[in-house]
Amino acid sequence: MTQDRQAIKDALRTKMLSLEAAELETAIEHYERFMADAKLGGREQYDNSDLAEARENRDLAAAFDHPVKDHHSKIDVLENLDFAVTDTVQPGAVVRFGGRSVIVAVSTAQFELEGETYMGISPGSPIYQAMSGLGAGDTFELNGREIKIDEVF
Repeated sequence: MTQDRQAIKDALRTKMLSLEAAELETAIEHYERFMADAKLGGREQYDNSDLAEARENRDLAAAFDHPVKDHHSKIDVLENLDFAVTDTVQPGAVVRFGGRSVIVAVSTAQFELEGETYMGISPGSPIYQAMSGLGAGDTFELNGREIKIDEVF
């Protein structure tokens, strides 16, 4: 059973890394496109609209710089996080409760793996703070609701 759980966790890490890599690639493409559009051509004179458009594209490129850094950071966390099987809620754990499955690692949108829906949460999230250190069968409170943990691995 532990080997099966470790195989699931290994597949989850691989899936999360591929999702973050795709998000990073998209963010880089947006950043580079806006940076290219921010450069003025080789003309000697520019009118106000040329300057305004270049400035707007530079500002948009700067806005995409943060997502690039964010995705790099998430990839670094995923590559270095211990995904070993565990019986307590901690970074690297898969936690199942109320028909949901979350991975304590980095925040992600919901994604599918082998027919099951997962979502990544960060150790800084309120839900993680509420269930940190608990195990299967324990309960935690979130937004005035008591939630029972079904499984941790």
